[in-house]
Amino acid sequence: MQVRTPLTVITGPLGSGKTTLLRHILDSFPKKIAILMNEFGEIGIDTKIIQGKNVQMADLGGGCVCCSLLGEFEAAVNEIIDSVDPDNIVVETTGVAEPDALVFDIQESLTKVRLDGVVTVIDADAMVKYPSVGHTTRIQIEAADTLLLNKVDLVSESELKAIEDKLRSFNEVASILHTKRCQVDPDLLFGIGRERVQPQPHHVHQLEFESFSTTSPATFERQCFEEFADSLGTDVYRAKGFVRFPEGNYLFNFVAGRWDLEPFQQEGTELVFIGKQVSDRKAEILDRLKSCEQ
Repeated sequence: MQVRTPLTVITGPLGSGKTTLLRHILDSFPKKIAILMNEFGEIGIDTKIIQGKNVQMADLGGGCVCCSLLGEFEAAVNEIIDSVDPDNIVVETTGVAEPDALVFDIQESLTKVRLDGVVTVIDADAMVKYPSVGHTTRIQIEAADTLLLNKVDLVSESELKAIEDKLRSFNEVASILHTKRCQVDPDLLFGIGRERVQPQPHHVHQLEFESFSTTSPATFERQCFEEFADSLGTDVYRAKGFVRFPEGNYLFNFVAGRWDLEPFQQEGTELVFIGKQVSDRKAEILDRLKSCEQ
């Protein structure tokens, strides 16, 4: 009888730290891993962040893996097993995915894998700024075997306790791990051996967010771009991508008003902006960005 390949699903809201967690796993977990990524937006930013590491990847872009891309997902999993034979498969869903449909599909349709566990990454800082838990986030929390409560250094002890109580109200069985920048022992994420059976979901997945993307060959003036980043809080919830400054190229990460820049070797400027009704502000946002070109 064929041994089923363990598959781990990493899910969580936009900007919670899923790709940061993947980078940490690839740097610290010794086994042969294959990764399937599903991004929200026209440009695969996260895929480019992970590329270049010693890992087999498949990119499921252009839709949501939990609904419109299930057929492509099944085909990608089977192809990876046949061609690479990895020790573990990791699936990173888009932040707008509802993983219950994906878990059900893995459970019912993929005979070559077994679902090892669902890891849901939660942004502690965003939970404080946006305390109302939406439908998609609630499903992500409920599906978890492990809740990775990330960015705990950005909240107080009392806020952390309130967040834990809220998570427990949705999921009483998942373990809760506190992390900063998703620094966690990978052995705590693998070998879970999930035994819960996922019933077939009957709800219709309705996306709460929109996105748009932009590319530019220009070099940007750094101070101007930083002022632009500071102004995004009123327009977008999540932005990410690569920016070219005179001193070099940087990875840009923006979540709920907080942002950072990390030196990163990627040519040109490519940015994705995500938010509710963000397309209404597209022209204005792009005009402000263009004003920072040198």
